[in-house]
Amino acid sequence: MSGKPRNLFFKHILRKIFLEDWAMKLVALVITFGLWLGVTVISKGKQTSDRFTVGLNLRPADNAAVTNAPVQEVEIRVRGLDEKIEKIQRKDLEVYVDLSELQPGENVLTLTPDNVSVPLPEGVKLIDLQPSRIAVTIETIKEREIAVKAVTEGTPENGFEVYGEPSALPQKVSVRGPASLVNAIDQLLTDKIPLDGHREDFTARQIPVSSANNKVTIFNTVVDVFVRIGEKRVERQISLPIPGQPGKAATATLYGPKTIVTKLKPTEIKVEIGKNDSGTEIVKFDLPPEIEVRNPKIK
Repeated sequence: MSGKPRNLFFKHILRKIFLEDWAMKLVALVITFGLWLGVTVISKGKQTSDRFTVGLNLRPADNAAVTNAPVQEVEIRVRGLDEKIEKIQRKDLEVYVDLSELQPGENVLTLTPDNVSVPLPEGVKLIDLQPSRIAVTIETIKEREIAVKAVTEGTPENGFEVYGEPSALPQKVSVRGPASLVNAIDQLLTDKIPLDGHREDFTARQIPVSSANNKVTIFNTVVDVFVRIGEKRVERQISLPIPGQPGKAATATLYGPKTIVTKLKPTEIKVEIGKNDSGTEIVKFDLPPEIEVRNPKIK
């Protein structure tokens, strides 16, 4: 086919496509566009539903606390526009339940879309929760001062020991929590205080205090702890004559630092006889303050 006939052929084809029956073709184009637009709009406006398992947040009154809530999560069903539900993230959802009107004690809650709150996008509605009934125990809040017990570990330097119980400063701290939990606490414990290498009194500063139950709040979370350390103590039996009472002797067990007790001479110990409130004779020893007198008797 020569160049000229070929050009005439293509012109004929183009005329057929673009010039002939153009009105009908325009109508077909408009109908096609309308169908596409209609499908797009309908699909975007489609209503659908979905389910999510989310956390349950119970909110009692300010002077109360939930102490027993076996259900921690609930399944919710929501309904709304498809594209909005697709954008919902489980981590953004939580079911909030207002318990401020409930009295202390055991309660059974009925959960409905009307009495819970869920942060849902506009156009998405909560339509169901499961389980719909849960049991909770509510207690009043109580504040109380509780003694602090200092906990130690290790041993002082060889030849030395701890004198008495280490003392916390302050000795008591305030706690706040559900009444049953607060009433069950006998004492609060400090973190362990190391004794290794010590040979004299010292104060451990800012030692944390903790409770075994995280539902109890401690107001003073740290204390100072004073620890008395001295030379190891020993016992020594003594028997001394009582002045002015021939044939009678005062006996006792002396307890104190080894160096002081072993070096103490009988002639350095003064003995006195007195009477208690009931008129019974008692023996008194004049000794250094570091020495404790145990089981004094008159024989």
